Parts: sequence; structure tokens; C-alpha cells
Amino acid sequence: MISYEPFWETLKKRNMTTYTLINKYNISSATIDRMKKGNGISTMKINDFCKILDCNVEDIIVYKED
Repeated sequence: MISYEPFWETLKKRNMTTYTLINKYNISSATIDRMKKGNGISTMKINDFCKILDCNVEDIIVYKED
């Protein structure tokens, strides 16, 4: 199962909020909601987050066995 736990930690380290992602970087609130619920997002969005947060993929997602 893919987990977004690293994403929330990376956001905190970068002093960024979901509000900033939505309003400054035009990330949809639906994408944030999907991540909060543990649902999938596109690799394009993961790429966008890596650019915005200046980080690597493993700072956004991690695989955890069920």
C-alpha cells in the first residue's frame, strides 16, 4: 500500500501548508483530500509536489505492506 506519511512530514519541514499548495501552486483541494484518505494520485502530481517542495519521490510517498 502506498502511504503519503512522508509528504505530510516534508510539508511540515518546508513550513508549507495545504492552503499554500492550493492557493499559490494551484493544487486542487480534491488531490489533497485524496491523499488525506490514502487514495491514489497521478505520477504527474507527485512530480509537481517534488518540484514545489524541492524534494525526491521518497519524500512524498512510501510503500508499506498491508
